[in-house]
Formats: sequence, structure tokens, C-alpha cells
Amino acid sequence: IMKFARNVFTLAGVWGVVVLTPLYWLFDISGRQYAAPTDYPHFFYGFISVAMVWQVAFFVIGSNPARFRPLMIPAILEKFTYVATLIVLNAQGRVTAADMMAAVPDSVVGLLFIAAWIKTADAAREPVAVR
Repeated sequence: IMKFARNVFTLAGVWGVVVLTPLYWLFDISGRQYAAPTDYPHFFYGFISVAMVWQVAFFVIGSNPARFRPLMIPAILEKFTYVATLIVLNAQGRVTAADMMAAVPDSVVGLLFIAAWIKTADAAREPVAVR
């Protein structure tokens, strides 16, 4: 049970680092369809920085899922608030269906986070050893 949660959060952290890191150097890609990030670098790089910090949180959760189980809730929210944002923006016609594809991996990872949270419920009820 803990192995599942450990793997889910560790792999989510690895995936996030792999996907986000290139954005530090590829900011001109989003400038092709929308206003160039050079017009709002603080939002662009701020988003990437906050997202990178969450990858660190995923590694922390993955290191000891039972101990850090309460952090799974904000991790789940981190995934689904982004998905919800894309859904709303698409409904408003502000992003394309192609842009919505970014929601797919976050939806899958978010569902895996929920599964890990459910699977670790028994461990959360066990007494914690005091050192």
C-alpha cells in the first residue's frame, strides 16, 4: 500500500521536473499563440517556479506517504484546480481544445493521488512511533 503511494508521488515529481524544466528555456513557444511571455515574465516564471516547488512536495510525500498523508490533499487540489482552470478557460473560448490536452496528465496524476490517499487511510489510523 505504501509502495503504491510512494511510487505515485515520486513518479509525479519526476514527471513534473522533466516536463517543467524545459519551459525555463522555451518561453517563446507560448508566445506563438498568445501574447509573448516576455510581456508578463513574472507570471510565466512565477507559475513554473511554484509548479517546481510542488514537485519537491511530491518527492517529500513520496519519501514517507503515511507521515505526509495530510499533504496529499493540497497535492490533489494542485492538480484539479489547474484542470478546472483549463475547463473554465475553454468554456469561455479563451483556450483551444489543443490547450486542453495539458489537463489530461494532471487529471490522471490527480486521480492517482486520490487513489494513494484512499489506500493510505489505514496507515493514517496507526499510532505514530515517538522517538
